[in-house]
Amino acid sequence: MATVTTARRIALACPEAVESAHMGHPDFRVGGKIFMTLWPADKRAVVKLPVPDQHALVQMDPEAFSLGGWSHQGWTNVHLARVNAAQLRVLADAAWRNVAPRRLVDRHPAPE
Repeated sequence: MATVTTARRIALACPEAVESAHMGHPDFRVGGKIFMTLWPADKRAVVKLPVPDQHALVQMDPEAFSLGGWSHQGWTNVHLARVNAAQLRVLADAAWRNVAPRRLVDRHPAPE
């Protein structure tokens, strides 16, 4: 199980990530673009993924991943009680890569 504290730490470990706020919730940005938000009261993170990846996750484990109002843009709910820190790290990295400027992505190869 991942916690809100763990999720925040993972998001801020992404290169040049900064914490801000969006609609009253913490968010994490790179190059001014949001790649992850936290909904602490719901123990939920929302990550910006490519839509095909999003659909695969929801199909694979609908209790851990779900869709919401902005899902058509790739925003994917991650229920923190249903994922571990390693899984969340992979998702945060994918979301970061999805929105980060190309120059940053090129400088930071994907983890193996």
